[in-house]
Order: sequence, then C-alpha cells, then structure tokens
Amino acid sequence: MGARRERLDVLLVERGFFATRSAARAAVMAGLVLVNGQPAGKSGMPVDSGAEVQVRQLPRYVSRGGLKLAKALAEFAVDVHGKTAIDVGASTGGFTDCLLQAGASRVYSIDVGYGQLDWRLRQDERVVVMERTNIRRLSPGQVGESVALAVIDVSFISLTLVLPVLKSLDVPEIIALVKPQFEVGKGRVGKRGVVRAAADHLAVLERVVAAAAKEGYVAAGVTYSPLRGPEGNIEYLLYLCRDGLAETPDKAKFVGVVTAAHEEFLLKGNLPPHGE
Repeated sequence: MGARRERLDVLLVERGFFATRSAARAAVMAGLVLVNGQPAGKSGMPVDSGAEVQVRQLPRYVSRGGLKLAKALAEFAVDVHGKTAIDVGASTGGFTDCLLQAGASRVYSIDVGYGQLDWRLRQDERVVVMERTNIRRLSPGQVGESVALAVIDVSFISLTLVLPVLKSLDVPEIIALVKPQFEVGKGRVGKRGVVRAAADHLAVLERVVAAAAKEGYVAAGVTYSPLRGPEGNIEYLLYLCRDGLAETPDKAKFVGVVTAAHEEFLLKGNLPPHGE
C-alpha cells in the first residue's frame, strides 16, 4: 500500500507550521513552502504524508495583503498608532493584521462574505468583525465612532462605488488597493482577467482619482503593490486625503509609477505574456 496523501495546506496545519489553512495557502502563494526541496505549486496539491516539507520564512501577516498595505503605510508615512480604522473587504485579514501590528487601537473588519477572517484576528479584542456586511449599505451608526483611516481591498466592485460610503462616514484618510481588472471596461480585460496595457493602468488610476475628487478627496500619493494579484495583475496603492490636507501629485508621478511597475515585473519575468 502506498503512502497516504493529503492536501498540502492540510499537512502544513497538521505539522504545526500554521494555525489555519488560509495562512498555509498564503505562504504557498508567496513561494515560501518547499516540498522535497522544490517550491510548492498549489496549496491544494496532494502530498505524501511522509514528504519533506519546509517553510523558508513564516509570513509576517495572515495573508499577502498585509505586505501590500505595509508598503503603503511606509511609503506614504501613515501613522496608525492608537487610531481606529476600517478594513473594507477584509477577507482573511491581511490588511487588518497589518494595521494591528502597526499599532491601530481598533479595526472594523468588513466583508460581504462569511467565515474568511483568520481565527487569531477573530479573537483579538481590537477587531470588530462585521461579516455579511455590504459596504455600500453601511451606515455611520453601524460603526458608532470616529474613524481615522479606511483601507480598501475589494474585488468585483469598483472603488468608485465605495468612496461615497467612506465620505458619509467622514473618513479623513484612505488607502485603496487599485485592481485594474475591476475598474476598466470588459473589453479591456484579457484572458484570465489580466489587464496588461500600461495605458489602461494609467487610465484606471486617473478614473479613481477623479471619482475621489467628487467625494472631496485628493490623491496624496501613489505606488504599485509589491505583489501581483492571483492571476498576475499589477495592482496599485492609492493614498487619498480629505481635500485641503494634501496636494495631488502631477500626472508625471502616476506615469512614473505605472512605468516602474511594468519594468519591475517584466524584469522579473512575472508579467504574463501578451495575450494571456
């Protein structure tokens, strides 16, 4: 009889590398897990129960999202220590985890889904879990206190539909993860949902900035995410402040960020070939 086989993410939890399968999946996606000396391709791949499994470096956050937000907090010099924040599209909780580690006193973790937030974060008294909550229907009374910062990581919905809600909550600062595939027209999305063209990325950023301006926010900073989305999309981080608190960079800054993102991922060979 051959060796028993089971999913890699299950095996990682059983061996004590991670507390949850979601954390194990994040590590596999980040390329941190080796099986018999080779990088693991998928978290669900079947693995012999006796296989040699190594984790090169335990992830700092419960999901890859934490690394994205960490770059934004550092680059935009945003201090969240002692502040209350909202995490829109919390999912596993990468952004929430990052905010807590940066010193946030309370985080409202909002998601339309259910059961995704990491168990450790659920038990943290600083986290207010708001599952099955559609951000577009969120009212100020559901939060019940002043919020200093909102962070956004949403899918299948445009940021332009989220910003008016944050304005109604009187949120002064916003860090938004901009995902081109959910902001451009369907005709601009390629195979596997990847938006390749730099011109489309620039147009997306300009569109979101214009929508923010209608809600009284200015774009105080922009950078690109250090990690691509699951299918290979380049993503961007936009720092929005209430009008009067900052000045919007000129267009050259946005062009420079888009250009730098494409150059980096092309150099690493991480940008999907044209047509994919």
